[in-house]
Amino acid sequence: MKATRPRDRTLQSFGLRRAPRDEVAKEIHRLAPWFHNLHLPSGHETAPDHPLGDFPRVKWHELAASLPDDLSGWRALDVGCNAGFYSFALAKRGADVLAIDADEHYLRQARWAADRFELTERIRFEQLEVYDIARGGERFDLVLFLGVLYHLRHPLLALDLLAEKADRLLVLQTLTMPGADKLRTPRNLPFDKREKLLERGWPKMAFVEHRLADDPTNWWAPNDACVEAMLRSAGLEVVERPGFQLWVCRPTGLPPRVQAELDAAIGRD
Repeated sequence: MKATRPRDRTLQSFGLRRAPRDEVAKEIHRLAPWFHNLHLPSGHETAPDHPLGDFPRVKWHELAASLPDDLSGWRALDVGCNAGFYSFALAKRGADVLAIDADEHYLRQARWAADRFELTERIRFEQLEVYDIARGGERFDLVLFLGVLYHLRHPLLALDLLAEKADRLLVLQTLTMPGADKLRTPRNLPFDKREKLLERGWPKMAFVEHRLADDPTNWWAPNDACVEAMLRSAGLEVVERPGFQLWVCRPTGLPPRVQAELDAAIGRD
């Protein structure tokens, strides 16, 4: 889902820079820059110089044990699939995957890599925005919503859309602001008690008007309390926190008033 231009060198755009020595290395170089460091069957890596380390393998190590080892028969949606690391991981466990991204540059990488992994029959790549999912009738056993929410102008709308499409599990990963305090908020806050909104641990989301880490698509930084409140409001029950900024959720159904507003937002009768 990243809007980074292919030649911008931000956290989203690292890859092989040394002179290619063989055909696979030449293809990696041709398709650069990369954000996912894929470990290809040939032994090559696509972004060995990544500033976040062996990314996103380090995040997968946190999440992997929270998902079934055997995903045979599962339909999965990978939102903002980038070069396809998570799609490949799910397909290797037997899932049939719809992998979407708004940036054709990353989809070219993913399609090329899928061929290297011999997974082209299990993964369908499409150039779509997350909001486009509302127009289709597909449902998914598993939805991965990783590293996307804070890049969206309308994050809660996207979360509602995906919660509606998820039948078994939804996994969210998002940038957050510092602080893990959580406050038990009242069922109803009186108008004249609004100072409580400033208390530590109240669900909050900071808006980034300009740039964060030189990236103009970093719009939001919620605190942990806000992330979990948003998940609950979308009918998602947190069942596990397997890693930093990572939530595994079970869908329980959109609340009726949320469903009604979602239907109106997407023009659905």
